[in-house]
Amino acid sequence: MAIQPGRWRQPPNQGLPLPPKDIYLAPSLRRFDWVRIAVIALGLGLFTLICLAPHPPDAIDPDGQRFVLGREGQAALALFVLAALWWAFEVVPIGVTGCAVGVLQVILLIRPPKAALGDFLDPAVWFVVGSLIIGMAFSRTGLTQRLAYRMLELFGERTRFIYLGAFATTALLALFMAHTAVAAAVFPLLMAIYPNYDEGRHPTRFGKGLFIGMAMTSGAASIVTLLGSARAAVAVGFFEQMAGRDVSFFELTYYLLPLGFALVLALWLLMLVLFPPEKPSIVGLRERLRMIHRKLGPPSSREIVTLVVVGLMLLALSIGSFAPAVAPDKSGVIVAAVVALFLTRVLKIDDLEAIPWNIVLLFGGATSMGLCIWQTGAARWLAVHGLAAWGHAHWLVFVLALALLVLVLTNFIINVAVLAILLPMAVVSAPYLGLAPDVVFYTTLSTAGLPLLLLIGAAPNAMAYESRQFKPAEFLRAGLVASTLVMAVLALFVLVVWPRMGMPIRQ
Repeated sequence: MAIQPGRWRQPPNQGLPLPPKDIYLAPSLRRFDWVRIAVIALGLGLFTLICLAPHPPDAIDPDGQRFVLGREGQAALALFVLAALWWAFEVVPIGVTGCAVGVLQVILLIRPPKAALGDFLDPAVWFVVGSLIIGMAFSRTGLTQRLAYRMLELFGERTRFIYLGAFATTALLALFMAHTAVAAAVFPLLMAIYPNYDEGRHPTRFGKGLFIGMAMTSGAASIVTLLGSARAAVAVGFFEQMAGRDVSFFELTYYLLPLGFALVLALWLLMLVLFPPEKPSIVGLRERLRMIHRKLGPPSSREIVTLVVVGLMLLALSIGSFAPAVAPDKSGVIVAAVVALFLTRVLKIDDLEAIPWNIVLLFGGATSMGLCIWQTGAARWLAVHGLAAWGHAHWLVFVLALALLVLVLTNFIINVAVLAILLPMAVVSAPYLGLAPDVVFYTTLSTAGLPLLLLIGAAPNAMAYESRQFKPAEFLRAGLVASTLVMAVLALFVLVVWPRMGMPIRQ
């Protein structure tokens, strides 16, 4: 008789005591994952091949300046290929791939340990940790529910405005929380609302538009502030080192808030066109929402303290926009807010242990990867070689092609990895095309938050699919139209809106 996993039988006639009851046999091994092994081997093979390849030709820019790709730069490109493959297919946890990025730099002497591993404690990574904890405070105290029910109540019972209310609620929360956390908070509320429209929860046009729109607007709104997406903090860190100037909290919001508003409004109109609701209204919904909101009771002391701490944090972050000489460091401010939340017991030790360290290590590895490509000269070498394809193109073609490339790649590769790969090369290429680095930075950062094509592109997409209101093909079709709409809105901002707001476009 075979021993079943998790169960014991007493050895016959041995006189030995039974083992402790909390010890179990290891479960049977899973089937061998050949695809995973193949991708690991492919990554290592390409890594080795690039490292051992003959020295590549120098890159020569239009001014005749020569750029040599040294041994460190060649190894950095090999590491970039390895990391991109492993991140795309997640052959190991994404945080582990991030750790491998730092460790291989040290082992192969690409960069000193202090640089390669020190990037995991870069201020941008600390900002990521802080923003995750701030979002956790909103969720733990119940502020997200309170704000969401109040917002949904304001938009009434007409289904077209329920669309708008759901998307506006998602957008509001995405100003303060990561878009994944926002989707996790809004999704159950929408699931509670939908049975009032269709008791059987059968797929309907309204259900498709409601949940697909929620997923898409969570990404569109997440581009607006540094709190809404950890990717923005990492991208700002890259830009500050490469362009040699700071980007304040409110400078980023100043340029991206109008774009985020325009995208959310455009997506609302698109959902009305693609998925017009079968019914004009949900009778009695406002009163139901009002009753649920009343059951929450008055704001608790933890909610009030959270609002005060976050308000003071935003005030401190705003100083940089009005008095740059005395502006505190962004990461220092958000970490101070985190400390305040623990001092006031809004959060506890369990909350600290609940931080998704896999995500934090991912951002640390992406930061290390991006700075490695930049500091070894690999980004400049690649950018100058690529100029041949763009030398005679209109500058707008380059900007929109870059934005489209990011928009597509972020459906397959983690967005912060896409930024780590493309942003250094884009910033180098911009001056040769007569572009200011600012427009390249903002267009790249904007589209990195909009994986609108595939369910695997972002966690909100997968959450929306759990509603069982649509099929993956329906999401893809809607995403193709939405992506086209995004590119049109972005072109309008690059050509008209951002220049009038004062953004430097041409050098």
